[in-house]
Amino acid sequence: MKRWIAFWNIMLKDMHAYYLKPPNISWGLMFPVAWTGMFFIKSGSGLESILTLLPGVIAISVLFGTTSMLAVTVTFEKKNRSFERLLLAPIPLELLMLAKTSGAILFGVANASVPILLALFLSDLSQVAWIAVLPAIILIAIASTFLGLFIAVSVSEVFEAQTFSNFFRFPMIFLCGLFFPIHSLPTFLRPLSYLFPLTYGADILHGTIRGKNIMPLGLDFSIITVFCIVLFYASLRNIHRKWIA
Repeated sequence: MKRWIAFWNIMLKDMHAYYLKPPNISWGLMFPVAWTGMFFIKSGSGLESILTLLPGVIAISVLFGTTSMLAVTVTFEKKNRSFERLLLAPIPLELLMLAKTSGAILFGVANASVPILLALFLSDLSQVAWIAVLPAIILIAIASTFLGLFIAVSVSEVFEAQTFSNFFRFPMIFLCGLFFPIHSLPTFLRPLSYLFPLTYGADILHGTIRGKNIMPLGLDFSIITVFCIVLFYASLRNIHRKWIA
């Protein structure tokens, strides 16, 4: 019971210290709005293109929201040695890191709601399988957060984390099937697409929103779940090796 009280308090502390700050709230709202407006307006195909663009806009909003925030929270606390005080808390490291990342996961899910709400006003979304969209968004947020965690614990400065993140984030926009089908990529690039968890999350969204998935949804859910587990434990291994040992 005390462990979950500690979990709750660490998450609340991060929410108040980072995620609920006015600049982050405005950034969290404006960033998805900017992405949504840019793709919806510049597509030039009219309102009927919204369903085609919506899966990619949701995925990119979650990806950039989670990785950007986590690069700041974890790296900043490590640099200011406040993370070392957290390591003294009487809870397992696994639960501590879940508490540290839960705020970013919620932030990513909130980011995903912005393009969805805008699309609700502009298009008919009655055919969307919402019962599968929500778990897909949560898994994308978890995988993106743990990718951000893996990067954050590999560097020592916030700017390094942001720069290193961009080496993954920007190629993922083009390689993960967000806006361009993977089969339209050059043959030598297609294998790279399947190395990123976002490929499987985006495929779920394409399938549940517009019925255009390229892999069975059960396989997509299984693979992105495996990515979440691997990224989390790889991050814990780095924390043990670099910050504790």
